[in-house]
Amino acid sequence: MRAASPSGSPLLSARGLEIRFGGVVAANGIDLDVFEHENLAIIGPNGAGKTTFLNICTGYLTPQAGSVRFEGGELIGQPPRRITRLGIARAFQIPQLFTEHTVLENMLLAAAVRERSWNPFRSLASLPQRGEMLELLDLVGCADLHDKRAADLPEGQRKLVDIAIALALKPRLLLMDEPTSGVASADKFAVMEILVSALRTAKVSSVFVEHDMEMVTRYASRVAVWSQGKIQMTGEPTRVLSDPDVIRTVIGG
Repeated sequence: MRAASPSGSPLLSARGLEIRFGGVVAANGIDLDVFEHENLAIIGPNGAGKTTFLNICTGYLTPQAGSVRFEGGELIGQPPRRITRLGIARAFQIPQLFTEHTVLENMLLAAAVRERSWNPFRSLASLPQRGEMLELLDLVGCADLHDKRAADLPEGQRKLVDIAIALALKPRLLLMDEPTSGVASADKFAVMEILVSALRTAKVSSVFVEHDMEMVTRYASRVAVWSQGKIQMTGEPTRVLSDPDVIRTVIGG
């Protein structure tokens, strides 16, 4: 199911982003808006600057020029933790889990960070957010895994738990780098179906970097094509993915 076409003021707005790593230009005058209730896919060849954009928006990189505003407030210069508290969560290619802890303990750690109530001398099981965290696990189809060690989960379930942890931070926008990377081919669409449904229920907008064009066609409401640090094209998935230049530079064939 696709979100409605973008309208109104953007949730996140990037203008004039420029960043270089030696002779590599990762962003060269990037302008991009992200709107509420959309799932924006970023596609492009390796090294085009896709992940760099996510890193700029979450405070892990500072561009040489440009601005990123979230709900009107400037993000450039803000540390990652502050940006998370403003309402932007991040999911990485490799799920960021405490593998020796149970799934529920991972969730409760996120809740403690959100509430600024982390105390190493206090039992996680005593936190009042336990019921809320179980509900989030149920939202991503993982409630029955709450007592399993994260290390014992297959990659698809780790991804879903990682998304539940991100949702525990109560974001308005979730940035994801290849959300089904490492997931078995037979499970990819089931994982993405659950993920998109959970975002819709939680009313969280998303931006995701993706290389699987069928995934983009099914789940993106809009697509931005990255090429050599620039945005080559934006638009509805079917139109963008049928464009001859996009086929030649990104999809191949």
